[in-house]
Amino acid sequence: MTRRAYVHRIAAASPDDTSGIEAAIAAGRIDPSGIVAIFGKTEGNGCVNDFARGFATQSLGLMLKQHMSAEAAHAVCLVMSGGTEGGMSPHWTVFERRDTDEAPAGGPALAIGRTRTPVLPFCDLGRVAEVDMVAAGVRAAMQDAGIDDPDDVHFVQIKCPLLTVQRIGEAEAQGGTVATRDTLKSMGLSRAASALGVGVALGEIGRDQIGDGRIAADWSLWSGRASCSSGIELLDHEIVVLGTSPNWSGPLVIDHAVMSDGIDIEPVRAALRRLGFAADGQLSAAERTRLVALLSKAEASHDGKIRGHRHTMLDDSDISATRHARAFVCGALAGLVGHAEIYVSGGAEHQGPDGGGPVAVIAERVIPNA
Repeated sequence: MTRRAYVHRIAAASPDDTSGIEAAIAAGRIDPSGIVAIFGKTEGNGCVNDFARGFATQSLGLMLKQHMSAEAAHAVCLVMSGGTEGGMSPHWTVFERRDTDEAPAGGPALAIGRTRTPVLPFCDLGRVAEVDMVAAGVRAAMQDAGIDDPDDVHFVQIKCPLLTVQRIGEAEAQGGTVATRDTLKSMGLSRAASALGVGVALGEIGRDQIGDGRIAADWSLWSGRASCSSGIELLDHEIVVLGTSPNWSGPLVIDHAVMSDGIDIEPVRAALRRLGFAADGQLSAAERTRLVALLSKAEASHDGKIRGHRHTMLDDSDISATRHARAFVCGALAGLVGHAEIYVSGGAEHQGPDGGGPVAVIAERVIPNA
């Protein structure tokens, strides 16, 4: 008995629009018992008060409970990334796995693992304790996927918590301290610590290199496969590992790239070519049918420049830099792949080099002589 991964990209008309997923279940394209995670790009500002993420999470949770027990529905990782600035199209990416009798063929196939960590104490957010919690969680998710070698992991998606004024008050009332009293800054600290946890688990970063003072400060430390999104709608970490394994079957494969800045699409083009795309220019309509999902991080470089030219993303007091970066990177990637139904998450602290970010490509395998 092997496992087979299925990935479904489904348009969303609003944060509570689960009709596309429900239609796929009714038609038999999705077996709800096999759903392990749903990534969502939802309208909203992507900041502390983006309640569209919670609205989407609640809507998806209620929908799932119609098809499975409350316990099973809670186990599904619902990773909502707020903000569809520019032309980015709101959508869901549903990850499913099924047991199958078919033998693995054609090389390693997409493998999916997941886990949830314990609730993170508020005083640990953005500190080494969060790094260690996430590293342990990534290893658990790898085990769930049946992936032994960290080199076979291509993308780790994490939804992590943030601080609110109430949460800060609870921590201080218990005699603790928090890493920051700035709730917006807490989002970046949580993403940063989570990304470093991924780097430690995958052997990209030595655990002895990390101290509280280097989190969201030393940009020389980064993971090329971490994607972390923080939100108000949870207190733990939801962790989804995407990689390859010879013990999984099916036509889906995955590769990854690291953009060095927001317009560095050539590494992504190279990943597409490794998966059998011509990618000589923008993907053709025929090639786009093989492209199942494109997942990316986006970040405004801290030096205020892109290839020597000044940008103003960090100087805009009206719009968060993460919102600018999401739109900017989505536009660059959309020009390459030919559509804007792309999962771009803003805030890439320690996720790729400063100003850049990791990208994962999930596609259908090329079948020789097909």
